[in-house]
Amino acid sequence: MGSGLRWRVVSLQVVMVVVFAFIAGFMYWGANFTHSYVHDELVSQKISFPPAGAALLAKDYPNLDVQKWAGQKVTDGVGAEAFAKGYLGQHLLDMGMTYSEASTASRAKPNDPKLAALVQTIFRGETLRGLLLNAWGWWTVGTYALYAAIGMTVASAVVFLAFLYELFVAPKQAPSVVRGRQVAA
Repeated sequence: MGSGLRWRVVSLQVVMVVVFAFIAGFMYWGANFTHSYVHDELVSQKISFPPAGAALLAKDYPNLDVQKWAGQKVTDGVGAEAFAKGYLGQHLLDMGMTYSEASTASRAKPNDPKLAALVQTIFRGETLRGLLLNAWGWWTVGTYALYAAIGMTVASAVVFLAFLYELFVAPKQAPSVVRGRQVAA
């Protein structure tokens, strides 16, 4: 490889290391920001699973293993998903109808206080469930950003090692050229 081409390769490797390292750093920051933000918001809501026992019978909550969350606070996306899908989701199923169905029934019977209360309960439950699933979604995005950051760090290290090889090892292994003929180095 000629000297000009070699230095272009080395320059490209330097640029790639800098770009990959910048992207990795940005992704680490994004993952940390997302996880910290979701954690802080969930902690401030003080949502907790009920204690183990009669309140969390396994037969009543078949969707997720809610028993393992008994008595714990919801502080991350994984807990938010379990609470939303396993705990709230089952309660909402037990209501017997969706918010849309209850709202339609309530419009047909506007003077029924039990139906009006049911509509409000389902609406509040669905709203909290949706917010918790949103927290879980962003937590998941943060987790994927962390995995991508690790991948970019590895890519940056590989290009950096190739750069070091090109800078220090390859010149010693390149054959010398003397008057148009190659001579072993």
